[in-house]
Amino acid sequence: MATNKKKELLIGIAMLGAGLGYLLMTIQLPRHAGIDAAFVPSLLSALLCLLGVLQLLSVRSCAQAVTEYHPDGEADSPQGGSDIKTVVKTLALIVGYIALLSPVGFPLMTALYLYLQFIVLTPVDHRVNHLVYALIALVTAAIVYLLFREAFDLMLPSGLLPF
Repeated sequence: MATNKKKELLIGIAMLGAGLGYLLMTIQLPRHAGIDAAFVPSLLSALLCLLGVLQLLSVRSCAQAVTEYHPDGEADSPQGGSDIKTVVKTLALIVGYIALLSPVGFPLMTALYLYLQFIVLTPVDHRVNHLVYALIALVTAAIVYLLFREAFDLMLPSGLLPF
């Protein structure tokens, strides 16, 4: 079995194992009628188990991809260092989001975070579509905020907004 296929198999086993472990812990939570505190963990553990099974099935069914080995660590693409820059930018955005979440508020910070994250994740050879990114970020932040506030009856920090 090729090294790449072994890695994919291990990832699938780890995902399935983590999902099953999480599911076993979730089953021990107290249950109530309707949607309760155990609903989301149950859903997440089931989805993680499903992803693990799908990963294992994809390893079994897919043909081995031929990859070129670069002993000096260079990638096939000309943007070899862009992956590290993307990770660093993402971590900086997460730290900034966490630091400013309480004073600025969930709706504004989430919209700003999503917009900036979309820009960071846009491939270098693609044009950044600011209007679409801003609209998606605003709509998503509003839906999540209203969902938590109205459906789950959980208050998220509103910060600068007068909610």
